[in-house]
Amino acid sequence: MISQLNRYIGTQLATALLIIAFSLTAIVWLTQALRFVDYIVNRGVSSLTFLQLTGLMVPSLLFVILPFAVFVAVLFIYHRLMLDSELVVLRAAGQSRWQLSKPVFMVAGSATLIAYMISLWLMPLTYHKFKDMQTFLRDNYASLLLQEEVFNTPIKGLTVFVRKRHNSGALEGLLVHDNRIQDQPVTMMAQRGRIEKTESGPRFLLYNGNRQEMRSGRFSFLKFDEYAVDLSFYATEVSSRTRKPEEYFIGELFSEARMDPKRSGELLAEAHHRLTWPLYTLILAGFAFATLLRGEFNRRGQNRRIAVISVSAIVIVATALGMQSLISKHSEFIPILYLNLLAWAGFIIWQLRDTNFSQIPTFNQTEGSSA
Repeated sequence: MISQLNRYIGTQLATALLIIAFSLTAIVWLTQALRFVDYIVNRGVSSLTFLQLTGLMVPSLLFVILPFAVFVAVLFIYHRLMLDSELVVLRAAGQSRWQLSKPVFMVAGSATLIAYMISLWLMPLTYHKFKDMQTFLRDNYASLLLQEEVFNTPIKGLTVFVRKRHNSGALEGLLVHDNRIQDQPVTMMAQRGRIEKTESGPRFLLYNGNRQEMRSGRFSFLKFDEYAVDLSFYATEVSSRTRKPEEYFIGELFSEARMDPKRSGELLAEAHHRLTWPLYTLILAGFAFATLLRGEFNRRGQNRRIAVISVSAIVIVATALGMQSLISKHSEFIPILYLNLLAWAGFIIWQLRDTNFSQIPTFNQTEGSSA
């Protein structure tokens, strides 16, 4: 009988979790993907490439969303069981809070394992590919960065204006201002141009134009048929970009923190965030269940109680994120992350205590009669 009840409630929780997680992830993914729509509209990227790029964000989004999705699923399902009086029947039949909580921790435990799989393996793998792909698209000069009739800045200190851009990569009506050497700015204008990759690196080739330069207080003017602006030094910077903490696997985070004292704070903060955040799936699920079932039932619903629980959950999450920010600057506070988890776990266990398992929960008679 108990296993059937667990299966019945667990199935409802799992279904609600899948729907909520999918919906929240889709909404957040859409808001993030809108930042890259410009790649399709103005920069010639195909829809397939766009989907590949934005699809690589999904594991990172799901990692953050899973605890919230489980929290909402528990609140929704158990509140509905209350309104349908199913929990009243179960409590009258002798089911304790611990017994009723089994489906919650079964589903939340499964979600926690999924979160750890994302945290330890899938997220660093996909985020690294995402940053590589984003860098490649951003730095594919000819087809992506040089928009028509816009002052483009493909690299720091270099400004380019293009009157017209052809699908073949040819450019017309060019103005290039090179200020990479600040005390020797150079301005070039050309009828045509293109960016080509050579053995020594990418070069900006200009045709039929002029070069203007101020050096030591003297103005220099030069007409040319063909002129090359060297960009090879930037290609080296792109290939050796600094990896973000989200791109490292958990073991790499700890090893890099030992090797790079300047970044050790943010690397350790990311590592311990990866280890602790999945546990908040269990914490938020248990907190929602334990606090929702404390006190009297109300046939008209538990809207006020749900509002208080939701605000409290926001405080729990905000505290966790705030401690991560603190740890990135002061690594000596790392134990507080785990003490915070233990404190909330103890509070949930205390809330789940049930000295009289057979007691039938009472109703709010005033609101019940007015209904």
